[in-house]
Amino acid sequence: MRLERAQLGLLAALAATIPVSVFAAEVALVLGLLVFAARLLRRQTRLEPTPLDAPLLAFAVWTLLSASFAADPRAAHEDAKELVLFVVFYLAANALTRGPDRERVLAALLLGGIALGASMIADYHLLGHDTLDRRPSGFLGHWMSSAGVLMGVLVAAAARLALGPAERPRLRDAWLAGAVLAGVGGVALLDRAGAGVLPTRLFVATLAAGAIVLALSGPTAARAARTTLPWVAAPLAAWALVISQTRNAWVGAVAGLAVVAVMRAPRLLWALAAALAVLLLVRPAAVTSRLTVTDQSSVDRYYQWQAGVDMILDKPVFGQGPGMILAAYPGYRWPEAPNPDTPHLHNNALQIAATRGLPGLGFFAWWMVVALATALAEARRARVESPAGWPAVASLGGLVAILMAGVFEYNLGDSEVLMLALLLTSLPFARRRERAGA
Repeated sequence: MRLERAQLGLLAALAATIPVSVFAAEVALVLGLLVFAARLLRRQTRLEPTPLDAPLLAFAVWTLLSASFAADPRAAHEDAKELVLFVVFYLAANALTRGPDRERVLAALLLGGIALGASMIADYHLLGHDTLDRRPSGFLGHWMSSAGVLMGVLVAAAARLALGPAERPRLRDAWLAGAVLAGVGGVALLDRAGAGVLPTRLFVATLAAGAIVLALSGPTAARAARTTLPWVAAPLAAWALVISQTRNAWVGAVAGLAVVAVMRAPRLLWALAAALAVLLLVRPAAVTSRLTVTDQSSVDRYYQWQAGVDMILDKPVFGQGPGMILAAYPGYRWPEAPNPDTPHLHNNALQIAATRGLPGLGFFAWWMVVALATALAEARRARVESPAGWPAVASLGGLVAILMAGVFEYNLGDSEVLMLALLLTSLPFARRRERAGA
């Protein structure tokens, strides 16, 4: 029982640190896997087969084969090590077979999302990260990663508010969110004073510890967190997304929120449309400057996609190999492309097909279809059966958001976004196990 609680606590730490530190999230993942392995050895739990096993295994095997046939197999295999992150799905699907545990881990994710959103807002409004070349990135290294994670946080918060139990937030319960906001403010001030990375590391460690306490706390503290955190996370994430000037995340967020609206009541799509109309009428500079498809970034994406098609036609079976786009691109670059090189093709499907061939793209599509179909089935069931099933809707909306944003960005190449996608993917499968009495 202690090991089971330790696994849950470490999974909550992973969820909370995805938005603030890849290193911390990976440390939590490794520790969680060690606990999970100990539970397996003691026969306290078992690995349950899932419909995702075959597509994930096929995708992983084909990725390794593609790496072996790459121009630089060593570098390609080094890039393929990201496959290890697939274990997030199995760790979470095993640990989250109880509804309250799923809510606690998602509350931990919202806690980290509040920290990321607040830090991006501080970057923009206080530290001058307000230009296209210097956008707010918060705790993460790049604004694309930050926006991709916040997109999922926003959809999860919206799902909780739209479909979760009708519990009124109380001001006295907002202390946890307030503590995180105070911590972010302190880190921003110390960063501006040139205090180095130590305050950030201490904040991340404290956030992870807080997530563990939240996951293992009693029902009173858990209720306070799950009712107040979405109300804080949603507006912070929404505004941080606006000022991030990241168009692919805008597209993904709108798609994810539309899914949540449809699952709650289709007429809510009008409310979403009205909110977007108000945003356009207010015309914040961060939005209006990005409403174009003729800028250099958009033009470069078009020619990158053309080069990606040529790469696929040239090597349709195994592709160029994982991580090989930067080296291969100059040989396929169209003369009209503004930039001489690129590390990826700014499109999930093209990137996967170009690096792993058409079979790799097929395995990826298999994976996504199974994940989305399971999430949709559980979301429909949750809508009918109980408001406690809102995590299934968060899963469906979050995955749709990530895939829609991935039309214009290789967001699954970011470890943060991939871990978030796998965590969200696990929720409907964990709910199925709960119903089956596993």
